[in-house]
Amino acid sequence: MAKVFSLDDVKAHNKPDDLYIVVHGDVYDLTTFKNEHPGGKKILERVAGKDATVQFQKYHKDSVLEKYKPKFCVGSVEGKKAAPVKEAPKPVAAAPKPKPVAATTTSSAEPATTVLETFGDLIPYGDPGWYQSYHSPYYKESHAALRAEVREWITNEIEPYVTEWDEARSVPDSVFKTMGERGYLAGLLGVKYPVEYTDRRVASVPAEEWDHFHELIVTDELSRTGSGGFVWSQIGGYGIGLPPVIRFGGEELKKRILPGLLGGDNRICLAITEPDAGSDVANLTCEAKLTPDGKHYIVNGEKKWITNGIWADYFTTAVRTGGPGMGGVSVLLIEKTHPGVSVRKMDCQGVWSSGTTYITFEDVKVPVENLIGKENQGFKVIMTNFNHERLGIVIQCNRFSRVLYEESMKYAHKRKTFGKNLVEHPVIRMKLAQMARQIEACHNWLENIVYQCEKMGTQESMLRLGGAIAGLKAQATTTFEFCAREAAQIFGGLAYTRGGQGAKVERLYRDVKAYMIPGGSLEIMEDLSIRQALKVHQVLGMKL
Repeated sequence: MAKVFSLDDVKAHNKPDDLYIVVHGDVYDLTTFKNEHPGGKKILERVAGKDATVQFQKYHKDSVLEKYKPKFCVGSVEGKKAAPVKEAPKPVAAAPKPKPVAATTTSSAEPATTVLETFGDLIPYGDPGWYQSYHSPYYKESHAALRAEVREWITNEIEPYVTEWDEARSVPDSVFKTMGERGYLAGLLGVKYPVEYTDRRVASVPAEEWDHFHELIVTDELSRTGSGGFVWSQIGGYGIGLPPVIRFGGEELKKRILPGLLGGDNRICLAITEPDAGSDVANLTCEAKLTPDGKHYIVNGEKKWITNGIWADYFTTAVRTGGPGMGGVSVLLIEKTHPGVSVRKMDCQGVWSSGTTYITFEDVKVPVENLIGKENQGFKVIMTNFNHERLGIVIQCNRFSRVLYEESMKYAHKRKTFGKNLVEHPVIRMKLAQMARQIEACHNWLENIVYQCEKMGTQESMLRLGGAIAGLKAQATTTFEFCAREAAQIFGGLAYTRGGQGAKVERLYRDVKAYMIPGGSLEIMEDLSIRQALKVHQVLGMKL
């Protein structure tokens, strides 16, 4: 049982070598922490023996307590229900399935819409509408159960450490392993849950029920950390490197490598971009020549800005096996154990913990069995993969925009200027309104596109949705950039400082360009969205 203190008890601990404070009714012994306090020990000494809740809220978010409470909380004050000090979080069991408040079908011609219980902090537009008991035709009980399961894990075991991992430029391998053990990795590939290659299962969702909206929820909840580096460290290379293998790889190859990848024991990345070939994939120069006996390819070339490459065991690599242009491109699975593969980590503006890498292939001997798809038909493999990659970027950007908006809304209710809370100033409300307007427009388009992906086959969605997804990526990344800028203005100097209350804003502002450029740069996406739409609608019989 946690110890209960009277306020007089706490007042007795008011010296530098015996320093207690009270925050939200809990008592903290900060005697050994005062010298580590980022704001200096004098700030703590000024509130020694006192209730410092007001001072704490002025400089910190409540989430800080989740990190330090297990170590420094020694009890609670009288009048507050005593609770045991929180120990290191344990993996959550299957989340209970929320019961729908109402489920109605207006007619046999219209889909049923479900209203699920409210979830989250209920800040307007801080979460998608279905979190806040609005009708939706897309979600059911398994989606709500998954949302609760992932959020509990992220809140307890991930969020308290994200800033620390970002500064360290890496996330512990155990987190990726946990992603596999929880079954999340197997559900993030844009295909049906691959039960034939793994025994891992998601606790709250039967494998046969898994759909594109479950995948959206996992990516969305991971993105609530407000760190592109964290999200990319887990699913950046994996989510774009493995789908081509799943869709186009040979059966023996899949049986050999998929169990380790889906379980989180091994890692994979996508290696397309080169020093001289980014969005212009058809002009890549990394060369693969077939040996005279026809049993191997010899690969020479370089790849640049490869997410997770520093940690990857496998590289899904675009190579030139034929003549110039898209007709000479193939895709090979190159393994890190193949002699001649070397990697070095790159320092970039943002996504620090994502492991951005420069890869060199020097006379790398790759078995022909590692060919993904057919020789000189790799461009189809790459193009099929782009829709999934870009949708992942959209999901992340949209949630990052919500994080920026939500952080701004909370701060605007706490920070006072000129005798008023920020939110009482019309100019601040205008910023919040413009952020919310763009976020909601983007999210509704996203849900529609995900629904189309759910209903269309791979080939149809590749042809019909490529332009729309390119346009949506452009919209999501510009919304992200806008929200990062506006949030920084609301937070002021706190958004310019690493760590503290503005940590997520500062970090996400650095991450913006990592989303506007990879997967097809903004300008190319906008042009592609119209060109592709015109092609599709000409086939459909467009009349001008």
